[in-house]
Amino acid sequence: DEWRGTSPLSEFFVEEEADRVVLRVTGDWTVKTANKLDHKLRDVDLPDSNDVILDVTELGRLDTAGAWLIERTLGSAEPASQQGYEVRGEHDSAEALLSLVYERREECPPAEPHRFTIVDFFARIGRGTVHFCKEALETLSFIGQSVASTVKLLLQPHKIRWTSVVSVMEEAGLDALPIICFLSFFIGIVIAFIGATMLQQTLGATVFTVELVGWAMMREFGVVLTGILLAGRTNSSFTAQIGSMKMRQEVDAMRTLGLNPIEALVTPRILAMLIMTPFLTFGATLSGIFGGIMISWLALDISPILFIARTQELVTIQNFWVGMSKSPIFALIVAVVACRQGLQVEGDVQSLGRATTASVVHAIFLIIVADAIFAMIYMELGI
Repeated sequence: DEWRGTSPLSEFFVEEEADRVVLRVTGDWTVKTANKLDHKLRDVDLPDSNDVILDVTELGRLDTAGAWLIERTLGSAEPASQQGYEVRGEHDSAEALLSLVYERREECPPAEPHRFTIVDFFARIGRGTVHFCKEALETLSFIGQSVASTVKLLLQPHKIRWTSVVSVMEEAGLDALPIICFLSFFIGIVIAFIGATMLQQTLGATVFTVELVGWAMMREFGVVLTGILLAGRTNSSFTAQIGSMKMRQEVDAMRTLGLNPIEALVTPRILAMLIMTPFLTFGATLSGIFGGIMISWLALDISPILFIARTQELVTIQNFWVGMSKSPIFALIVAVVACRQGLQVEGDVQSLGRATTASVVHAIFLIIVADAIFAMIYMELGI
């Protein structure tokens, strides 16, 4: 009987010889070949170590990785020098490495499973709190540094990289307009449907759907939807771009050349977002109101002329400016969070993925928090 596993550089054979089993290893057993044999060796079931012979006659190079695989396959047996399995054949380092691996394994017994206790629960909360505070301080510091750099360049417009600014305006602003308007249109439809149903059940007057759509889209949904879509679309793009440059050491090359990465990478994106976000918010608001007009006309028998007239009469322009006033803050959040996470990327792909995910999550979280703060401020001011 013979069971054989193969690898381009190494092989092993399990053979029966009289009343004993022979594990014959050939080729190189090193860290380069260990991974290819690992899964095959896990399927090998050997008897007691005293009934096993390890044949190393054709064994090539051997290191601790290969020795560990052999020793693990032979179970808890001790090497031949300690009255365990028998080693057949001559090899320069086989017995020494097998003994070394066995001794090290005995010195480090498997750790017992850790039970999750109340102390671990509070420790996890503490670590999360410390990480949150540290992240908040670093973000505030980066915001201050970025805003200071942007203001400095605005006082010296000739130093601004306008080509980069226009390119980002097109990529992150103009290209995002269709999807933002499209989704806002359907949000307006949803608000109109829900408002009409609720108002019909409570007041019996669906005509107030006009005011609901106007207030909701102008004050909240237009700007919030724009911010969230930019957080998902633009944040990931900015983080991936800067993170890739960081991985290729282009940011380090900028510093070597005497260029400030914040002025070269962050400021153009901040300026582009500050310029384009109000326009995107305006487009989202109009699209949402247009969706409300369509549903009011088709389902509620409210003509577009009546809808627009009631909006002009009852939904004051103040609501529009309340929504527009949030857009620069949301633009700053999107640009700063994305650029900061991009500059935090290290040299591996995993860190780029983590930074991109963190960028989107942090931006959406901050946008919702900022919107809640704006709502409380405007409520206190009576606006």
